[in-house]
Amino acid sequence: MKCSSFGANTASEDEKDLRLVSLDVSLYKAYVEGFTKGCGSSMTARERELLPEGALVMTYECGLRFLTDYLAGDVYFKTDYPEHNLVRCRTQFMLLADMVKKLPQMRTCL
Repeated sequence: MKCSSFGANTASEDEKDLRLVSLDVSLYKAYVEGFTKGCGSSMTARERELLPEGALVMTYECGLRFLTDYLAGDVYFKTDYPEHNLVRCRTQFMLLADMVKKLPQMRTCL
């Protein structure tokens, strides 16, 4: 797996070929298991239940931040080429779309 803004992404955060971008549910499950184990009894049942939606919101937020930075002239994130943040935005939104499709599977990981 390549480095990405979301560790369960099958592609890098700046993958231009959006066909390569998807959620690896098995990696998502591993993260959920590790996170909930680390939290122990401090998480409520409702917090556990909302973990999949939290992952969607964080992915959406990251995509929006890349888009905002692109529109602002790339002043926050370091970029390697002029459309880098726009590519990152598109990658995050493609990942988000796949996550929405796989939300039922994500919920079974709890």
